[in-house]
Amino acid sequence: MNTKHLLKAGVVALAVTMAAGCASTTQIEELSAKVDQLSRDVAAAKSAADAANASAADAAQKAGSAQSTANQALNAANQSQACCDATNEKIDRMFKRSQAK
Repeated sequence: MNTKHLLKAGVVALAVTMAAGCASTTQIEELSAKVDQLSRDVAAAKSAADAANASAADAAQKAGSAQSTANQALNAANQSQACCDATNEKIDRMFKRSQAK
């Protein structure tokens, strides 16, 4: 949005300079070249912003995938711990039974 204002300001400045009648052809051409360069700069900035936005979206997708994988690993670890706890409990009961005899 800000770059549109700059571009409009350049065009207005060109028009004011021409209307004032004190600008030479060289000055008008220079101002026109500056406006053209500004237009190219705006297009390059938009392109860079679009590329950054695409990179950010890709990073967000990869982060979501990594979180999903981490959640799966945590679930597997919790299941393994529960199994280990159950096995230890069985071994303890068997040991207590053997000591009671």
